[in-house]
Amino acid sequence: MIRELKTLLAVASEGTFSAAGDKIGLTQSAISAQMQRLEAEVGHDLFDRAGRTARLNDRGHQMVGQAEQLIRMYADLCAGNEATTTSFRFSIGSIASAQSHLLPEAIARFHRQFPEVRTRLVPGLSMDLAHLVDAGELEMAIVIRPPFSLHSDLRWTTLAREPFRLVVPRDAPDIGWRELLMTIPFIRYDRASLAGRQVDRFLRREHIAVKDVCEADELDALIRLVALGLGASLVPQTMRNRRWPAAVRVIDLGEDTFHRDIGLVHRSKRNMNEASRALAQLIAEAYGAGPPETPS
Repeated sequence: MIRELKTLLAVASEGTFSAAGDKIGLTQSAISAQMQRLEAEVGHDLFDRAGRTARLNDRGHQMVGQAEQLIRMYADLCAGNEATTTSFRFSIGSIASAQSHLLPEAIARFHRQFPEVRTRLVPGLSMDLAHLVDAGELEMAIVIRPPFSLHSDLRWTTLAREPFRLVVPRDAPDIGWRELLMTIPFIRYDRASLAGRQVDRFLRREHIAVKDVCEADELDALIRLVALGLGASLVPQTMRNRRWPAAVRVIDLGEDTFHRDIGLVHRSKRNMNEASRALAQLIAEAYGAGPPETPS
């Protein structure tokens, strides 16, 4: 709650959510989300809301004074513990396929440079993780590029561009990829995920009707199901699966190939501390990408 109380003080000082966000490096929607959580915690409204404006009410002004006291007490508690004052923690979001390859290498290098920092790796779907970065719940996140523009306070750094391949059992008929998709059972990438939506759009664009047998979100599970002979699947060729299981056959879609962009969503450099900037740089280096400050 300390973070929300500090944000409340910024709102009281600056007058609006937007101005407070500019001061502390959060988007207006992130400020709004934090204030809603604070109101839920204390059990009453702190703002009078009319349209898109929000002004502190009497309870809110009272809460500001209490927040100042609580933050001073918290600072006093930390002042007696050197380890507490020199350490901090932030959370990093990541889609499943990025967690077990290059990200651990970047995190390990980061902790050697910043041994006082504590990190937490948060799994999730791309759009959920992007919204959490926007809301200030995550410092940054590795996601599939969302199909919408990021808020102007956020940045996108492309890490990898992954082509989709058709993966079929080794003993599948030696026919064209279109015929394979229309004749053998289809293991579908979960349509709740961005990758699954890309697959769905591709099939509709190509006017291909598949025979769904299973739907899953985990990439390794999809490939394993193909290897076990359940059916075919359209999956991205990630940097870690350059070598496919012997039980599958991988088919290039040629000029019809579609891709997914993997990247890092983060705040602008001016709104990141030294440790956050260093981790973003290490993640970009692990992927062989450029500096993490590409405008969204």
